[in-house]
Amino acid sequence: MGWRRAEVSDLVPAAVRPDVSADPVGEPDAYRAQLLAWLGVDDPAAVAAATTAHMREVIREAGHRLRERPEPGEWSVIECLGHLLDSETIVSARIRWIIAEDEPDIVGYDQDRWVERLGHRDDDPYELVGLFAAMRAANLRLWAASSPAVRQRVGIHRERGRESYDLIWRLGAGHDRFHLAQADRALAAVRARS
Repeated sequence: MGWRRAEVSDLVPAAVRPDVSADPVGEPDAYRAQLLAWLGVDDPAAVAAATTAHMREVIREAGHRLRERPEPGEWSVIECLGHLLDSETIVSARIRWIIAEDEPDIVGYDQDRWVERLGHRDDDPYELVGLFAAMRAANLRLWAASSPAVRQRVGIHRERGRESYDLIWRLGAGHDRFHLAQADRALAAVRARS
């Protein structure tokens, strides 16, 4: 199921809509629950398929405010989208390791460090979305071609333990919604300052 930008936050109960994500290392169960709540009962493939269009729309709407941070230490719209690209890169590798290897090691990463050190605030938004779109399309094809048995294969996340391909895919769809809503909030906050 896709969504219009104005509906993103309406898709989850108010109790799971905090502005700050649960800590994926310190609170792995709460982190998973939060992202799965953002997905709800929707088809994760349909949610994943709608993300690229939402990214393009928020870039268009942000215009010259694309790189403005709502507050010091908070991500701008482009940084939220850069994080989605980083996540897609990581998930692309994780799911392939899970499919091809037996219970592979899944390494975590520091999302704030990646956004900062990879310089997403200075990214060309159309190049960023183009790269994201190519990886997402490949991952959607892989998901569509996978059997139920393949989707139950697992990797061992160093911080969160056993995670199946199916779980990673569903978490990813909720993760998309969470960070797209974050980008929407960032844009609303910078607009409100004007």
